[in-house]
Amino acid sequence: MKVYINGKYYEKDDAKVSVFDHGFLYGDGIFEGIRLYNKNVFRLPKHIDRLFRSARAIMLDMPWSKQEIIDAVCDACRVNNLTDAYIRLVVSRGKGKLGLSPFTCEDPQLVIIADQIQLYPQELYDNGLKAITVPTRRNSHAALPPMVKSLNYLNNILAKIEAQKQGFQECLLLNSEGYVAECSGDNIFIVFDGKLITPPVSCGSLGGITRMTTIELAKKLGIEVEEKPLARFDVWTADECFLTGTAAKIIPLVELDSRKIGDGRPGAVTKRLIDAFNEYAPTDGIRI
Repeated sequence: MKVYINGKYYEKDDAKVSVFDHGFLYGDGIFEGIRLYNKNVFRLPKHIDRLFRSARAIMLDMPWSKQEIIDAVCDACRVNNLTDAYIRLVVSRGKGKLGLSPFTCEDPQLVIIADQIQLYPQELYDNGLKAITVPTRRNSHAALPPMVKSLNYLNNILAKIEAQKQGFQECLLLNSEGYVAECSGDNIFIVFDGKLITPPVSCGSLGGITRMTTIELAKKLGIEVEEKPLARFDVWTADECFLTGTAAKIIPLVELDSRKIGDGRPGAVTKRLIDAFNEYAPTDGIRI
């Protein structure tokens, strides 16, 4: 596997950035997770648009154009001879002096890793995930806007640790007001009375690309969609539930906090959307 760093390719073991890079020292940087489906980089322009919005939010000057990054992502896939893959695109603040100030940093680093990923085994897509609500709360908008895909993922990591220590692969995070935000790395949807419902980004969820695609596909299938705050009660008593994310795609959630959701199996609406997404994903993007 060859890793792209600032216009050059390095073998996996030789792909390095400075230990004085503020992305390493302080988590000062941004990223995007992107999928390649059948040599089609899924919704790449939308990912790059979101990357630049994150950069603007943290005042990180991007020395590359959007088209230059799009071209680099596609080239990294071709160089690694990939057909289906997960792409991790990272922009760090760059090397600087010790101390929090970003104004000592020079030369932001653009890193592109294109490789395989299997977030969950197929069994969980067939039978559904079980999860718990964890004590760790989602970062407040007043602290760090959840819409910024920053390299500082400690909030999500702590939640994942709490879940895995109790034997679960996924967990639900609430916001400071006690409403459902998202899971450790995925957005959440419920189905109730035939309607698809998901928390708005104002509740602390990321405006995920797969989330957006799922909403679009649901509307095309004639499924009513609503964005509104959800309590745990709403998830516990839903007819169906599923998670969406770039790495996970769409995966059913069949139990939360030891309570079966619906009949404890992936539901009909969930299955329709999984089928629709799997059919659609390889058609919307940039061919490599």
